[in-house]
Amino acid sequence: MSPASGRLPGVGVLRFTGADALAFLQGQISNDTRRLERGEPLLAACSSPQGRVFAVLRLLPHSTGVLALLPRELAAAVAGRLGKYVLRSKVRVENASDEFAVAGLHGTQSVEDAGFEAVGSALSAAGATGPAYRESDDGIGMAAVAAAATIPRYWVVAPTAAIAARGLLGEADENAWRLADIADGLPQVYADTAELFVAQMLNLDLLDGISFMKGCFTGQEIIARTQHLGRIKRRMFRVRLPDAPWRIGGPVQLVDGRSGRLTELARGGDGFEALAVLPLTAAATADSEPAATETTSDAATAAHRGIELPLPYALTLPS
Repeated sequence: MSPASGRLPGVGVLRFTGADALAFLQGQISNDTRRLERGEPLLAACSSPQGRVFAVLRLLPHSTGVLALLPRELAAAVAGRLGKYVLRSKVRVENASDEFAVAGLHGTQSVEDAGFEAVGSALSAAGATGPAYRESDDGIGMAAVAAAATIPRYWVVAPTAAIAARGLLGEADENAWRLADIADGLPQVYADTAELFVAQMLNLDLLDGISFMKGCFTGQEIIARTQHLGRIKRRMFRVRLPDAPWRIGGPVQLVDGRSGRLTELARGGDGFEALAVLPLTAAATADSEPAATETTSDAATAAHRGIELPLPYALTLPS
């Protein structure tokens, strides 16, 4: 049985409107906004001038403006931060988390149950040739989660009234959604992990979340240098953890001696599954930055160490 589908109240929405919206975003995010013009959803990072990621966005080309999904806890702060770069550009950046609702659907049956057959069929047809986004006449946008899981998942974002009319005001199993994100190795940044990692440490270069051909954007110099000089010593791994008081942003240590910091966490069985930024090898632990090597927590004692689980993609780019 698929996990419960419905609203994901922990997900917020930013909206970018105005004649210069795409040009503005082109200078702020790690991916190429020309893909939004082609109707594609987009995974991207917003980074500081020092190349540290302060938000991971899922951008959708909605009819009311470009919508960006991110943790609701970050929405107001990220809107304010990006708003400082607007200057004379004809663009409006707003926190639209109260105007829009975001739902997560597990499996094609949930798409049919919510009355999205037409949008789902169009999405499936378009998705055969790459990432796709489709929208209904009443402003309900849908995008398939770029994932390797057996059960397909879909983002749905729409004005709250439209979501209510489709009977999706009930809450989804948010832990199950996070667990699926972890299984798919999809990164996220929260308040406790903002500005701790360069984009490649979150595997965004492996997930089509960075364009190295688009030109300049905030943080681009550091991100490009990291890529071209081969200085990626840490990556985001999927791990299994025993039952303990783990927290996102907290330290973690594996049985092989590697230590790092948790970026995503969900209950799974009698323990937890998580994503964590760790050194590529145990030998590299000594070279890691202090923010990723804190091991003083009781959760990181020898009796409470994690083990590495497989990801659906390789952690190195093909040569």
